[in-house]
Amino acid sequence: MPDVELDFNKEEYAARLKAVRTAMDKAGVEVLFTCDPSNMAWLSGYDGWSFYVHQGVLIGPEGDPVFWGRNMDAVGAAKTCYMELADIHGYSDDYVMSTERHPMQDLAGLIRSYGWQARRLGVELENYYYSAKAHQVLQAELGGNIADVTALVNWCRAIKSETELAYMRRAAKISDLVQAKILETFEPGKRKNEVVAEIYHTAIWGGEDTLGRFGGDYAAICPLLPTGDEAAAAHLTWNDKPVPDNSGTFFEISGCYRRYHAPLCRTIWLGKPPADVARTEAIVLEGIEAGIDAARPGNTAGDVARAFYAVLNRHGVEREGRCGYPIGLSYPPDWGERTYSIRPSDTTILKPNMTFHFMPALWMADWGLEITETLLIGASGAATPLSDYPRRLFVKN
Repeated sequence: MPDVELDFNKEEYAARLKAVRTAMDKAGVEVLFTCDPSNMAWLSGYDGWSFYVHQGVLIGPEGDPVFWGRNMDAVGAAKTCYMELADIHGYSDDYVMSTERHPMQDLAGLIRSYGWQARRLGVELENYYYSAKAHQVLQAELGGNIADVTALVNWCRAIKSETELAYMRRAAKISDLVQAKILETFEPGKRKNEVVAEIYHTAIWGGEDTLGRFGGDYAAICPLLPTGDEAAAAHLTWNDKPVPDNSGTFFEISGCYRRYHAPLCRTIWLGKPPADVARTEAIVLEGIEAGIDAARPGNTAGDVARAFYAVLNRHGVEREGRCGYPIGLSYPPDWGERTYSIRPSDTTILKPNMTFHFMPALWMADWGLEITETLLIGASGAATPLSDYPRRLFVKN
């Protein structure tokens, strides 16, 4: 084993590998290829900004995971992965952005070198990092014995270990510090980019707990902070314009520690909020309490959503769509785990040590309101928010 400082012990990586192989058996695949950087990191420890080229981790019928990527990134794998160097493989740079050859040809050769070419291969067809061309080339190289195992590894990540939860609690602490810095510095006339500079500085600087100081990582989603009628849209970022007075802005951010996230959204109103905003805040807070109370082991993701929507419906507030998703380890462009959703129709049973971002935001015709929590399902009782930050609409006059 290389002399690498790992984020988790070898026993935890072994347990993850066993869980994935059990899921592979159920799915009827003998070899799995994941190119999702979150799944790669979870299985092997690999951590690098290289997901813009083809890369991945192979899980065969036996042995440790196999890293495959660009030569220069195989060097990074040797410095972050727990596997022996014999299981870290790189391909030459003439495969990168080439019209003459494709990296999947090299991957097929690697699969043959392990003697796995006749085994049924599982790939993640619905994944940001697996292109149609990649699948076309891999299928041409290996034949049709390829199955779709999208989210197989993601589902194995749903229940967090104690170390993962410790990392998420640190991420939540960073989220609290960021929201506090936003409230302290946000004011009329301040340029949006200046606000984001404060966010990034605070998030990367990190925090402190009983074990000492810790730094932050880059989050998988950049800060979102639309103002006024722009806040009717969910996913706008920032510009360099001054913040106007008498306006509302929501801040969708997440602290990140060792790639683990704990999103936290709050809204700040500069001036006096309109009556409909103030009224809706009270309804949303009531709905959040109802949703948290329903987020218990044995209940379903749908139970949480229905509890929240029941409050909205009782008060005549209209909203559609899901209101949450699982979170944890992630890389850009999304901090969600892409498995279950907090929506009325979802029958996923909640289990202890599951974590999700309860995201019951409202985007109305000319304003938006985001007040959210990252929740941990405990052994019994209602879920616990990982954040300690006050839950309300903040008003600065």
